[in-house]
Amino acid sequence: MRVTRSYRADALDMNSAMTPMIDVVFLLLIFFVWTISFQAIERLLPSNVSREAGKLESNLEDLDPEVDFDRIVVRLTGEASNPQYRVNDQVFGSAAEVRAFLQTIVAINPDAPVVIHPDDQIEIGPVVGLLDISRQCGFSKVSFAAKPPTAR
Repeated sequence: MRVTRSYRADALDMNSAMTPMIDVVFLLLIFFVWTISFQAIERLLPSNVSREAGKLESNLEDLDPEVDFDRIVVRLTGEASNPQYRVNDQVFGSAAEVRAFLQTIVAINPDAPVVIHPDDQIEIGPVVGLLDISRQCGFSKVSFAAKPPTAR
């Protein structure tokens, strides 16, 4: 008498063949998840910039666009009683002219650092006056240039 089996032999072969196939599918899935880029393409991002932007006239006149406003160096040179003022190599005759120029610059970049660099023969009065002018114009970062100490 023949014993009947509850399963077929070809069904067993099919299950054993599917196990490596599932492994391959999971490996491919992991590979594609790890290599995909989740960054949005910039040309597809919405923008609020209108086509008319940049066509407005500037209300700041007499400014040279080549001037670098990263650091403003105010030099005091000349005689002790009558100093000459230079702001970023531009010569000014008085402290009032320096004030007007600094007010123009503070309208563009109020965070620009101001460095006051007096010569040795300049008295303290004009130096403190420049410090006051810089602070009144609205600059918050005002410092003084100093020479390195000499070796004894």
